[in-house]
Amino acid sequence: MMKNIFILLFSVFFLFSCKENEAPKNEKKALNESIFLLDSKWENQDAKHLQLRDLKGKNLVMVMIFTSCKTACPLLVSDMKKIAKKIDADKLKETTMVMVSIDPENDTPEVLKQYAAQNKISGEPWLFLRSDKESVRELANVLAVKYKKISPIVFSHSNIITVFNKEGEMVKQAEGTVNADEVAQAVNQL
Repeated sequence: MMKNIFILLFSVFFLFSCKENEAPKNEKKALNESIFLLDSKWENQDAKHLQLRDLKGKNLVMVMIFTSCKTACPLLVSDMKKIAKKIDADKLKETTMVMVSIDPENDTPEVLKQYAAQNKISGEPWLFLRSDKESVRELANVLAVKYKKISPIVFSHSNIITVFNKEGEMVKQAEGTVNADEVAQAVNQL
């Protein structure tokens, strides 16, 4: 009996942990919840230094990956490509597709640039970012992304894609199996 209750509780937890989270459309987030308030310093695939606030004025579709990943990250990159294809052309011009490395030690600007080229996601609207470990962890906490290094080149991590509006306010998150149509629709409505 106790075993059945445990299995039922685990199943309910699993179902709810994999569903998509969406902020109510009429709920206006306070300006102090903007991702642009983070002061961390970042470096892109071209070795250009920037802060997240430099991305203000564009919608962001953001995911955390690492380039040596052979399991979940290729799926996340594929999801991001599908989302980009489903965003209306005029909205895509107002959107940056951001890939943030959780492995800044290995994902140098050169590695990120090569990864972008290999995956045919170079140039606009694609942006790859890396930073120090503390800044990556801070951003991961904001995005509710959990990750843990399990070997020198392997991480266990959450699979979450997040949409931010032009003011840096989170408007949608998709976790697990991502519905590209729904994520793109969230961007198209901004």
